[in-house]
Amino acid sequence: MSNDTIIDVKSVSKEFGGLRAVSDCSLSVKRGSITGLIGPNGAGKTTLFNLVAGALVPDSGEIIFGGEDIAGLRPHALFAKGILRTFQIAHEFSHMTALENLMVVPSGQPGENLATNWFRPGAVAGIEHDVRIKALDVIEFLKLGHVRDELAGNLSGGQKKLLELGRTMMVDASLVLLDEVAAGVNRTLLKDLAANIVRMNKELGYTFFVIEHDMDLIGELCDPVIVMAEGAVIAEGTMDEIRANPAIVEAYFGTPVEVG
Repeated sequence: MSNDTIIDVKSVSKEFGGLRAVSDCSLSVKRGSITGLIGPNGAGKTTLFNLVAGALVPDSGEIIFGGEDIAGLRPHALFAKGILRTFQIAHEFSHMTALENLMVVPSGQPGENLATNWFRPGAVAGIEHDVRIKALDVIEFLKLGHVRDELAGNLSGGQKKLLELGRTMMVDASLVLLDEVAAGVNRTLLKDLAANIVRMNKELGYTFFVIEHDMDLIGELCDPVIVMAEGAVIAEGTMDEIRANPAIVEAYFGTPVEVG
């Protein structure tokens, strides 16, 4: 794996009851990119994402990250390595504020240990102060200051998606897997969400791997775009190149893909 590749999927396959959802699939994501993954329903995109994110174990193949085969590692182990996934439906702690949702993200905080709370309260307070300062910085970066003390369950769909992005910033993720980020988000907030993804990529160096059905969003955010069908990669390029390929458009989209 070259230094400019952050994750390398090599000949990965996954079957469910004899149905091969991912078939000898290989692809790579470049460090510092916003890489899109598209394809028709049943193409294997979500299964591949679940394999990379540790929700599923491949039947064969390798998933190389940082020189290590991470295939089969569970999500909490990948979290510790800097691989985070956001979901189509946001998974906020609804009875905690937006700020508190960010503050609970970093693992290994001394306040999680009862003995440390009793015998080293100063250390707990010091770490909590640092975590709070970072959470406030993230809130400011994402322009969520007006809802920082609002219960997360009361936020709009778009605000919840922004909050999930904020969680990745609390642990300085190396690779962020975005799963249907546009789902349930109105067009106005979607623009804010897309702008923040670009800012995190350009200003902070985050790498994103994105599954999305909204072709306008893919065209706006992603380069390159990878196309899957029948469990394997069939094309890769810019959205314009994908759109200009008649075989892909006709076979997998039915009508020409319009990218604004």
